[in-house]
Amino acid sequence: MLHAESSGSGPRLVLAHGFTQTARSWGRFADLVGAGRELVRVDLPGHGGSAAVRANLVECGALLAEVAGAGGVAFDLLGYSLGARVALHAALGRPDGLGRLVLIGATGGIEDAPARDTRRRRDLDLAAEVEADADAFLVRWVAQPMFAALGDPGMEQRRRNTPAGLASSLRLAGTGAQEPLWDRLFELRAPLLALAGADDVRFALAAARLATAAPAAVFSLVPGAGHAAHLAQPELCAGIVRRFLDAGRPVRTGP
Repeated sequence: MLHAESSGSGPRLVLAHGFTQTARSWGRFADLVGAGRELVRVDLPGHGGSAAVRANLVECGALLAEVAGAGGVAFDLLGYSLGARVALHAALGRPDGLGRLVLIGATGGIEDAPARDTRRRRDLDLAAEVEADADAFLVRWVAQPMFAALGDPGMEQRRRNTPAGLASSLRLAGTGAQEPLWDRLFELRAPLLALAGADDVRFALAAARLATAAPAAVFSLVPGAGHAAHLAQPELCAGIVRRFLDAGRPVRTGP
């Protein structure tokens, strides 16, 4: 089982974080989106309390679904970046119990085989960099333009991860290791919200494509945000997500 931290009560919402983050990296967004819900924050393989877990993306999806549906409880699932790719695998591979799916900064994978191989080689190089000097790697990682809008990159939580765990995540579950899922999106049973920061052009285009390909999907952009839209604009992003999630909840008419 993956390590997870739960709080609150109500409909279950499961959160899957991005690469180099942990279950505690959600900041104010978690407080806002989790109000009135049972919030389950998961450490993905190679991260946080799941640092020793080794899994490829298909296995990651199965492990996430197992934690999410623990006790036979229905759940909504939200993933960001790496967590969004894992959540997409969970929704396609283990859909039982899943109510609604939210993907922030997601992609269905790299379709061009040579481009995917180039990305895989880059992921392997990054894994070697992590093992050589994890702190220097993290500083370079959060300095990327896609994270420019973040006032606080959450380095304290990122430094909780082990070099071996992060390197394993890159090798087994990096973007280059992902088989394209675009042709399988029609299989999605759950309503989908594909969300991206308006300044994150590449992932905004991917979100629009995800919403077009999935049967019951909507697409939204978060203004003033890059890749980590939920951290750059937590109030706005949480409002969009809550409206989507609440649209699937039954309306109580009695006491």
